[in-house]
Amino acid sequence: MTKKDIVRSIAEQIDLPQLRTKELVQKTFDALIETLVRDGRIELRNFGVFQIKQRKARMARNPRTGARVPVQAKHVVTFKPGKEMEERVRQLDTLVAEGGAATTGAAAGHPPEVRAADTAPPPREGGT
Repeated sequence: MTKKDIVRSIAEQIDLPQLRTKELVQKTFDALIETLVRDGRIELRNFGVFQIKQRKARMARNPRTGARVPVQAKHVVTFKPGKEMEERVRQLDTLVAEGGAATTGAAAGHPPEVRAADTAPPPREGGT
């Protein structure tokens, strides 16, 4: 699913023009990024926690040559899903075992999810 798909879905749900919805979605993402950079952590209840962590410098291996290569320390964003997200994702295992992955949310009393494959744009003609 792309940002455009998210915008389209939200715009339909709250009956706003897609252009206005796109602005709201982008402002939300911008605020999340700004807060994460400033505070190093964002906790969204029932969704999860984004956090900036520092990875230590290490020695890696070039898979082509086998040569050891130094990798500098760097900051990375980590995400730990919240309890509700974990539970909904775990339901996929049960549904797949039962052979019904298409109705992911229905078993939990949630409306069925739209899969990315169902909303994928048609392939472009002429190459790239």
